[in-house]
Amino acid sequence: MQDVLADAGATPIPPEIGNRDRGYLPTNAIPDSLGLLPPPPADGSASFALDLIYAQKSFALRNTPAWALAIQDADLSFPNAASAYACALGVPVDEQHTPHLVKLLKKVKQDAGAATGAAKDRYKRPRPFMVNDARFCTPDDRARLEAGGSYPSGHNAIGMAWGLILAELVPARADAILARAQAFGLSRVVCNVHWYSDTVWGRYLGAYTVAKLHADRHFQDDLSQAKDELDDLSEEAVAPNRDCVAERAGIEAQKPLTQ
Repeated sequence: MQDVLADAGATPIPPEIGNRDRGYLPTNAIPDSLGLLPPPPADGSASFALDLIYAQKSFALRNTPAWALAIQDADLSFPNAASAYACALGVPVDEQHTPHLVKLLKKVKQDAGAATGAAKDRYKRPRPFMVNDARFCTPDDRARLEAGGSYPSGHNAIGMAWGLILAELVPARADAILARAQAFGLSRVVCNVHWYSDTVWGRYLGAYTVAKLHADRHFQDDLSQAKDELDDLSEEAVAPNRDCVAERAGIEAQKPLTQ
């Protein structure tokens, strides 16, 4: 397990989440996923039946713009992950234009990812592709994905934490930002690497993490500097560093999944 926090015995980052960078929160402030979340849906339950329905619907999205978006969203490494919300924000997000925001996103990624670790380790829920033996969008990541439990979704925890923070920073674009956060999470269902219930409870953990972050002085300082960067870019009308047409097509193509 990776030790990513400042003190010994820190909550581990799940293996699919990433590197050894440290977040803002000390170990005792990381949300307790075991205490906050119910167990994953049991076989034969109504909740698992819904998971199976979502997984079945996702099969129709192979080789569509939603599939392409899912591949892109799967990469949580930087600099790729930094620009995930650029279109929703309407500005570029990278080291050149928004260094403080990139720093904040990296650190929040560690905290939100760590919040999922205890439940993942306890339940070790098999991922959809391990059950249905169907294609998934990042086959090169098989070993890493199989090593980490499916429940709850770390991508959804991270994506929703980012979305909530960015919506706070740019309230005028909050709806677009939160819609992107939902799409970022649904990409994991499209990819066939997470069950729908994994995504739902991952989003909850992302929100819990943001609540904890607001009590951290260093987070607040970085939040203020990130806001200044985004305000300046908005005034300059600098275009996003992302293919927003392709992203919109991917989000639109996800819609049959939830209908």
